[in-house]
Amino acid sequence: MVVEDVICVVFMLAGFFFFTTATLGLLRLPDFFTRLHATGKGDTLAVFLSLIGLAVYHGFSLTSAKIVFIAVFMFLAQPTATHAISRAAFRCGVQPWTMPKGGKK
Repeated sequence: MVVEDVICVVFMLAGFFFFTTATLGLLRLPDFFTRLHATGKGDTLAVFLSLIGLAVYHGFSLTSAKIVFIAVFMFLAQPTATHAISRAAFRCGVQPWTMPKGGKK
């Protein structure tokens, strides 16, 4: 394997790791806002790392430049969309989860 291939695999595996942890957060966390937080943060980083891995795979070319532009756009758009969704949910009356008295679920 060439050094570029190793770097590509590392970025792609890191992206897969964050996709997996975001999915686990979606399944395990108690309410809408914590689930949205986990998927918003995890997916943003996972998409960014995966696209950077693809850009490294394609080398220095027009395709990799397009991939980098897409990665930057996703890095800016996903947190904005997550914020807009959470704000709309809060305004519609979705209440955040709070710890019940006694300290256990």
